[in-house]
Amino acid sequence: TLILFFWLGDFKMYDVIIIGAGVVGYATAMYAGRMGMKSLVIGAEPGGTITKTNMVENYPGFKKLTGQELADNLREHALDYKEFVELKDSMVTKIQKKDDGNFSVSMGDNVVEGKTVIYATGSKWRELQVPGHDDYLNKGVHYCALCDGFFYRGKTVAVVGGSDSAIKDALVLTEHAKKVYVIYRKERPRAEPPNMNRFDKSEIELINNTNVLEMKGDDVKGLVSVELDKEFNGSKELPLDGLFIAIGHIPLSELAKDVGVELNKKNEIMINRKSETNVPGFFAAGDVADTHFKQAITGVAEGVLAAYGAYEYINK
Repeated sequence: TLILFFWLGDFKMYDVIIIGAGVVGYATAMYAGRMGMKSLVIGAEPGGTITKTNMVENYPGFKKLTGQELADNLREHALDYKEFVELKDSMVTKIQKKDDGNFSVSMGDNVVEGKTVIYATGSKWRELQVPGHDDYLNKGVHYCALCDGFFYRGKTVAVVGGSDSAIKDALVLTEHAKKVYVIYRKERPRAEPPNMNRFDKSEIELINNTNVLEMKGDDVKGLVSVELDKEFNGSKELPLDGLFIAIGHIPLSELAKDVGVELNKKNEIMINRKSETNVPGFFAAGDVADTHFKQAITGVAEGVLAAYGAYEYINK
């Protein structure tokens, strides 16, 4: 009789696999750990995009802290339940729902399995695709004022956009640049009232009802100016040393779509009030979901609901 032995290595079946290592993923893991569920958090960018936020003043319980501090706090809280919670810095490349109802999650050649998935990948910056963008990206054109504003000390910069994020970026840049413009396609920015008050009291100059048509420069200096679709101070060309773009985000929902999860027209994952999707055992939370008002606190709440939903799903 021939007996075959198969070595399974470090194979584990997790109760929940949380995809996304931002504040939503960490908070979700903390609740999953409290409920005794074996949980794995996978994310290629620990802390997520909030770590690039200079100051957070609207997260309950903390009057003021940096985005990095908020992410670190939630990560440490999740690791209080390290008996149940594991963190892995990696990029998920594929998700599949198996015939037995469980999910396989691939990180290249490394594959793990879970009874449920909570998808909290967030979003990426929406690019301003006009001529010159690719030529001067990271050579005068940027998407993170907190990361790159320091390099423009004493220089002239502009922010494209009129959201709360755009206004906060402009305020950060005033700490470095000698002159800051905000270029917005509508009449007036739509930031939260405290940030609008700071904006109105600042020396930031608004160029409203205006679009950027082209980014111009050379190989040596990088970006030197942008072309506008209407005149400002008698010219359609605005000299700049740096341009920061804040025109919104795109949800990172591609892998969820491959599992059969329903998306809306914005490619956001459609969830109900329990953070459930149309695929049993698959939950979503945070900026990748179709909720109208996207904040760290709302995403964390959705993650908590998803963790409890996973707990109920497994127990059924």
